[in-house]
Amino acid sequence: MPVDSVYPRLEPLLAGVSKPIQYIGGELNSTVKDWDEADVRWALMYPDAYEVGLPNQGVQILYEVLNERDGILAERTYAVMPDMEAVLREHDIPQFTVDAHRPVGAFDLFGLSFSTELGYTNMLTALDLAGIPLHAVDRDDSHPIVLAGGHSAFNPEPIADFVDAAVMGDGEEVVLAISEVVREWKAEGRPGGRDEVLARLAASGGVYVPKFYDVSYRPDGQIGAIAPNRPGVPVRVAKHTLMDLDSWPYPKKPLVPLAETVHERFSVEIFRGCTRGCRFCQAGMITRPVRERSIQTIGQMVDNGLKESGFEEVGLLSLSSADHSEIGEVAKQLGDRYEGTNTSLSLPSTRVDAFNITLANEFSRNGRRSGLTFAPEGGSDRLRKVINKMVSEDDLIRTVSAAFSHGWRQVKLYFMCGLPTETDEDVLQIGELAKRVIDTGREVSGRRDIRCTVSIGGFVPKPHTPFQWAAQLDHETTDERLRKLRASVQSDKRYGKAIGFRYHDGKPGIVEGLLSRGDRRVGQVIEAVWRDGGRFDGWSEHFSYDRWAQKSAEVLTPLGVDLDWFTIREREHDEVLPWDHMDSGLDREWLWEDWQDSIDPDGAAEVEDCRWTPCFDCGVCPEMDLEIQIGPTGQKLLPLSVV
Repeated sequence: MPVDSVYPRLEPLLAGVSKPIQYIGGELNSTVKDWDEADVRWALMYPDAYEVGLPNQGVQILYEVLNERDGILAERTYAVMPDMEAVLREHDIPQFTVDAHRPVGAFDLFGLSFSTELGYTNMLTALDLAGIPLHAVDRDDSHPIVLAGGHSAFNPEPIADFVDAAVMGDGEEVVLAISEVVREWKAEGRPGGRDEVLARLAASGGVYVPKFYDVSYRPDGQIGAIAPNRPGVPVRVAKHTLMDLDSWPYPKKPLVPLAETVHERFSVEIFRGCTRGCRFCQAGMITRPVRERSIQTIGQMVDNGLKESGFEEVGLLSLSSADHSEIGEVAKQLGDRYEGTNTSLSLPSTRVDAFNITLANEFSRNGRRSGLTFAPEGGSDRLRKVINKMVSEDDLIRTVSAAFSHGWRQVKLYFMCGLPTETDEDVLQIGELAKRVIDTGREVSGRRDIRCTVSIGGFVPKPHTPFQWAAQLDHETTDERLRKLRASVQSDKRYGKAIGFRYHDGKPGIVEGLLSRGDRRVGQVIEAVWRDGGRFDGWSEHFSYDRWAQKSAEVLTPLGVDLDWFTIREREHDEVLPWDHMDSGLDREWLWEDWQDSIDPDGAAEVEDCRWTPCFDCGVCPEMDLEIQIGPTGQKLLPLSVV
């Protein structure tokens, strides 16, 4: 039965909201398929505004993978801004997709991709507007299966009440497998209802269905156990890993936004995974092992993506792009191919010790010389050893010296505040390092217009990392350390104008910490905050720490825990963590030993990158029967003719 578009009702109201273009759809390379021709229908959501959500690589890839298949239809929806939410409620218009403006509640599956936990309240808005009951237990066969993915799905417990299922890891293959399970169940006449299709998904071992697991608590507030409550459900749920990236060269037809978005470029993911072993980095830990795309596939994807989109900038994405084993050849050959055209290449993430001038010159052939960005993360050499960021101050100075002597004028440096064992002195070292950078630049270039921007984020301990047991720094101490740092730099007239600071206060990090390491009890806090008007918590202008603190106190105090218990408390080895039943492949004992090595009073032990050294037994490769895939292949980009 066809589902009507809400657009005829929506269109007359668009003039009354800000940025109406974000709700219109019809972007280049978007897809609208015949509703009746599809057996399985997906609504895909990035739970943030259009301008943030549209460029998201994960959603674009799944949108294309699903729509390429016969019998499957996928459309996109994004979080509506508060003014549009009010309009939809007033006129009784449901949450809709931007592709064909169909109601989200009419789809078979509603998939949400969370790259940050601060999107949880936006999920509740979308569910409520779609007419889908907030709590999974209240849904029936007429409602979509609500499925969470993305990095935050590696601890889905805080949203366990709201989602029917969660999936960890790479989505390309698993969304097709899920589609087949749903297709079969529907073709059989939906036997056993909603529980039956969820049971079939759970039985695969790679889809987590929270309602099939019971959580018990100890008198001290800790989790006693998390155990399956029905037969055929695995004790631990495994993540999905796509091993052959060359076979999945998506997106082939990137979406070109109608409105301005946060990234105006075509992005090609050149490899997945990272084995540098930075102890704070969840992305590096949960995406292991490293899997590289070959130089030919990268070349074909760039060529095809530019033709299909008309973008003029190509970003070569990964967690540390300069670590690709053939990055020099990739840069040189793409530089040769697009020299003299409007196409510019960028390398968004570069490590200090993987950067070289040859590489930087290749990437700035066609474009202006934008600033260079490096992430030392910790202010002192001692702290960088704690986090296993094996870059010394001298390494950084050598790198910026080379850059400044070759014509660059500005660098941006990323740091974190609140890392384990950090002291005031470690944070003040950030200022001293920035001063050295300015001095070096002035000396080697002979110029005064050298700039250094220092960007500082608060450290949030994340699941599936060695720091998952760490205490988070309270926001008062974070703010005080940053005040001291700013004062120490600004008081010196030689550097005041040359060094810029960007940082948030410590409060959003505390809420992120609650949501990233919370358990099912935190779901009640999320709902209370949402009912009190919480929306777009990742945006500083909408975020309210006081609201989160107040609702946490109201909900958690009767349960014998509080906000501090979830955030600034250090965990012990034997504590059951809320995500212990989610198997990322990492060996829990290996993570614990790495945590102990990091806080060793005699000095932190450093761990090399296992791409180039013997295995350190993190567990991923043997556990998941995988292996690191890297070049060099010795092959060349084809064709090499200049465009």
